[in-house]
Amino acid sequence: MEKTLQGTFRLHNGVQMPYFGLGVYKVPDGEEVVQAVKTALDAGYRLIDTAQFYQNEEGVGQAIKESGVPREEIFVTTKVWNTSQGYDSTLKTFEKSLEKLRLEYIDLYLIHWPVSDKYLDTWRALERLYEEGSVRAIGVSNFHIHHLKNLMNYFEQKPVVNQVELHPYLTQEPLRRFCLENDIKVESWSPLARGQMIGDPVIGQISKKYGKTPAQIVLRWHVQNDLIVIPKSKSPSRIRENADIFDFTLTKEDMEKINTLNKDYRTGSNPDDF
Repeated sequence: MEKTLQGTFRLHNGVQMPYFGLGVYKVPDGEEVVQAVKTALDAGYRLIDTAQFYQNEEGVGQAIKESGVPREEIFVTTKVWNTSQGYDSTLKTFEKSLEKLRLEYIDLYLIHWPVSDKYLDTWRALERLYEEGSVRAIGVSNFHIHHLKNLMNYFEQKPVVNQVELHPYLTQEPLRRFCLENDIKVESWSPLARGQMIGDPVIGQISKKYGKTPAQIVLRWHVQNDLIVIPKSKSPSRIRENADIFDFTLTKEDMEKINTLNKDYRTGSNPDDF
């Protein structure tokens, strides 16, 4: 299947989710995030990933309203933060997110981190939101295999997506295998290891071969691994450049070369210690 910028994956509940999008972590609310989201939508992106914790849901909502792109064409993800987890608290927080985003519904709502004594109650709230039709799909972020198993032991509804730190220095193979076996899509945050992949010599060699930037090579690696990927940028030229990865294909040998860069290195926290 040929990949395209607006291509989608079918989640296990039947919803179609774009596999390439814009992440807005650390993009300040107001003009910066509004412009970043509008630039991305204008460039053809259809997946926008925000979170309660990012404190920029209002700007994301404004950009969607001003973009001129029909709401049903845009896939919006947001997440409930750790301090708001728990059943009642999650339901209240969701309403606030909806209000800030100025939307009638959210496409995908995620538990941001597995807060050990709260994530089961939080999932119960997500199930209710899903049943009510306030969200089209529910999932998790930063869950290890043991967190997913625990959730699946208690509930009928399993997550459609697990969004985790993932890049060639942290390929997450066992987790990806588990998710594949259980029809849970894996989504990569920090897909360039917070920019560290750009200076990697192996990536540098491969980028020369294809006449593409190191970032484009790494993002293409994510796409060819059937991962959902959400590179973050607020620079208009970078936002467009990141999306320019659908006119070439990495060979099997080059994919394998990139796979060998794994060293289980995290730029963020380990979910077990967070």
